[in-house]
Amino acid sequence: MSPRNPLPPPPPPVEIRSWPDRDARLADRARALDELGRRLLGGGRLAMFLVWFFLLQLGWGLVGVLLIAIGQPALDPLMVMTGLVTSVLGIGVLVPAVWLTVRSLRLDRTARERLTQWAAVDRHGPTDARLRAPVLSACWLLLSFVMCGLGLWLGFAVPAGVSRNDGYGLVAYGMGVAMILWVTGLTGLAKAVGHYRFAVRLTGRGPSAES
Repeated sequence: MSPRNPLPPPPPPVEIRSWPDRDARLADRARALDELGRRLLGGGRLAMFLVWFFLLQLGWGLVGVLLIAIGQPALDPLMVMTGLVTSVLGIGVLVPAVWLTVRSLRLDRTARERLTQWAAVDRHGPTDARLRAPVLSACWLLLSFVMCGLGLWLGFAVPAGVSRNDGYGLVAYGMGVAMILWVTGLTGLAKAVGHYRFAVRLTGRGPSAES
């Protein structure tokens, strides 16, 4: 999250809370939960999730040119030189993509922690129900499931379908593609399932003790 668009702050400690009444507390809670839910599962977050995924695949694809070239039974010097150039470009894409992906996961963890903190402040049925976001949760779940399925399929199909004449570099490249699909898909699945289960527990818990 950029400094210009920070996450909502955590709720104040119990001993210094100074809301004038419950309506004011619920209003602040609703704003925080809606914003945190949007940051975790919103359309913008999904778009960035896909951007980081495509950057990872692009970077690995550029590196894969070199892997395929040096994995051929008969080395082609021109292909190897081309692979060296594309691999430098690929590393230039891959390293920032990995960093941005890790950074987004850390921000997600912070957002989940603050979501839990704000949810514990009180209870309000309509606000809590909005957190389920069934359409967005389904989008994350379906997309991530497809990624996991493709990654799993490639993990078996590439080694089985590559002959000795194709070279082992193609196997290494294909397994890398499968790994990126599998790990990215698992990340999305964990996010979607974890958020939905949290929202279900929140809407199903008993009345708040605070008044």
